[in-house]
Amino acid sequence: MHISSLPGDDGIGGMGKDAFQFIDFLAKSKQKIWQILPLGPVGYGNSPYLSYSAFAGNPVFIDIQQLVSDRLILKSAVINQHFKTKKVEFEKVEEWKTILFREAFEAFQKNFQRFKDEYDTFMSLHSWWVDDYALFRSLKTKNNNTVWNTWDRDLVIRDKQALHETTKELHEEIDYHRFLQFIFFRQWFKLKAYANSKGVRIIGDIPLYVSLDSADVWANQDIFQLDADAKPILVGGVPPDYFSETGQLWGNPVFDWERVAARDFDWWLARIQFNLRMFDQVRVDHFRGLESFWAVAAEAKTAIVGEWLPAKGHELFLKLKEIFGNLHIIAEDLGVITPEVEKLRDDFGLPGMKILQFAFGSDSENTNLPHNYDSNFVVYTGTHDNDTALGWFNSIEKPERKMLRRYLRGNGKELVRQMIEYVWSSSAMTAIIPMQDVLGLDSDARMNTPGTATGNWDWRFSWPQIRSNHTIFIKEITKRYNR
Repeated sequence: MHISSLPGDDGIGGMGKDAFQFIDFLAKSKQKIWQILPLGPVGYGNSPYLSYSAFAGNPVFIDIQQLVSDRLILKSAVINQHFKTKKVEFEKVEEWKTILFREAFEAFQKNFQRFKDEYDTFMSLHSWWVDDYALFRSLKTKNNNTVWNTWDRDLVIRDKQALHETTKELHEEIDYHRFLQFIFFRQWFKLKAYANSKGVRIIGDIPLYVSLDSADVWANQDIFQLDADAKPILVGGVPPDYFSETGQLWGNPVFDWERVAARDFDWWLARIQFNLRMFDQVRVDHFRGLESFWAVAAEAKTAIVGEWLPAKGHELFLKLKEIFGNLHIIAEDLGVITPEVEKLRDDFGLPGMKILQFAFGSDSENTNLPHNYDSNFVVYTGTHDNDTALGWFNSIEKPERKMLRRYLRGNGKELVRQMIEYVWSSSAMTAIIPMQDVLGLDSDARMNTPGTATGNWDWRFSWPQIRSNHTIFIKEITKRYNR
């Protein structure tokens, strides 16, 4: 469950009391893991997989009440906005929070000495990415939020003199974005420390690709396949699959792996290291793209026509192994997986993923059926890209339903519970269920429908939806199956 799906008065889930309360619910239910989606700042469509930065946190998750406690905004300034409770109203929330963040920044500047040591420590650890990110966001504001490759040429090519002059000109706005990141990570590590103290580990998520419109591509243009005008030559996606007949065209620029290697994988190593500090474990989304990736011409309208090009995941993981020893990484190995991708995963002992919703579309040899896989996997009833278990069951055709009946009985919420128990009883080292399946919710609670640009990512739950029987059930099966 993503942080945005938490209840609360801020119109979106955040890093406040409801997050701490959710951790208490997990601990009470004897759960040891909370898996979330990427935490970066997002643009159009609100997808956490299309972020302005691979490192920055999304300020929209900053808890307003903690800013009140820190005496950065007055309690009287926080007026109830009467947001919807079941859906996130992203634009409305962002507008309201931005006003409060500007007030908090003003107070921060006036009372800087109170935070100086902490802020200086933060900047000494993070300036290597914060400075580029803060300048990038400030320039986006100055340029009416347009994509960076349409800015003045000297800024596109990052002419040193132009960057120096712009940094001086926009210093106030740059400091504002640095401040937001300082507050975000201050609150994040407080929340993570609380989770860990309760025996709950947090699994983060690393998208394989980064958005073209990001500080990362702007500051590292040489490691992406861009033309002389800084426009993508090839973009990422996947060919036609379970989710889409025309494939998925993501539009992200693809990596120039020769150049990535020539730079000794520095950007990738920094990214993984950063995430393994932020989280206890990370899932690498679209892991197969580290072995070979589907490259589509930038002007294409669908992902049907493309080609598989080689990546340098093996060399990257060798370097990661040197640095970290054990790699706390989960390989999202769903979709069209080749023996070469499986070998890359297995050579480094990375757990793959199994999805129970995919288990009933063929026969008893289906690789997603628990009796067909070994223990080095993370098994899910479904992920953020699937319908809820109940929504899926209500939509499947007769042959799939017949296959399901060979293993499970029941209907509705009763069947969802059986699916959860089936996952819990498997030999997989880790079992994870979406919060929607804990609550037995239907398709209205779906988080994301791949291939659609709008209407996603906005689901939230409310505390009255969690009943004592939810806690009892999860606690009971966790004990029964020795999880």
